[in-house]
Amino acid sequence: MAKPSKSENQRSYEKATFAAGCFWGVEEAFRSVKGVVSTTVGYTGGKTENPDYKEVSTGRTGHAESVEVTFDPSVVTYEELLDVFWEMHDPTTRNRQGPDIGSQYRSVIFYHNEQQREAAETSKEWLERSKQYRRPIVTEIVPASTFYPAEEYHQRYLQKRGFLRPHL
Repeated sequence: MAKPSKSENQRSYEKATFAAGCFWGVEEAFRSVKGVVSTTVGYTGGKTENPDYKEVSTGRTGHAESVEVTFDPSVVTYEELLDVFWEMHDPTTRNRQGPDIGSQYRSVIFYHNEQQREAAETSKEWLERSKQYRRPIVTEIVPASTFYPAEEYHQRYLQKRGFLRPHL
């Protein structure tokens, strides 16, 4: 692997964290976005410290299956990531995405700073006013809390199982 150039070392990356159902598909949606540097699937938003998949899947930890996205804001904006988030799931279903049911599959934007909070609220309000959905949007917008990476076998799960071609 080539050594990063001086300009790459000086880049300022940001984090964004989203929950929109099973984290495997959510991760892949964000990994395909130009400007996303890395993704990590995990658990956040709950009370249990250092949860594992078995605990989170009970729905009793308070955590949501989430994806922490590291991105280069000079290539992709947080607002563009919000657009990807809204398009990838149904934000009107509480604690459910497709066949996955439980609070661990809820729709959440975990903001890392005041600018992200404002952008998330603005985008949600715009989407509600657009009347794209017949039902109210139930997506939560809450401060980011401790993010616990999921077990290694969940990272890039769909790619590892051959469901996707590797991203170049």
